[in-house]
Amino acid sequence: MKTLTVKMSDQLFAEIAAAARVRNVSKSEIARERLTVRTNGKEAPSMWDLIEDLVVPWDNGPTDLSSNKAHLKDYGKARSDR
Repeated sequence: MKTLTVKMSDQLFAEIAAAARVRNVSKSEIARERLTVRTNGKEAPSMWDLIEDLVVPWDNGPTDLSSNKAHLKDYGKARSDR
């Protein structure tokens, strides 16, 4: 196992030390647990898992605007608002 030295705030060190005392394990064990991502025995969640609730289902979005000729009226012509 490799060794890593880190600097941390006094508050974080106190939290880790307190958790180590309560569980009667080393501070290193607590730090390793906090650095390891655990989600119900699975590995780290995928990007999709993290943003899935933000994505709008395909059938809830607008239809293809290019299939409606009214949306293409005056497409490519000079705009008067510029």
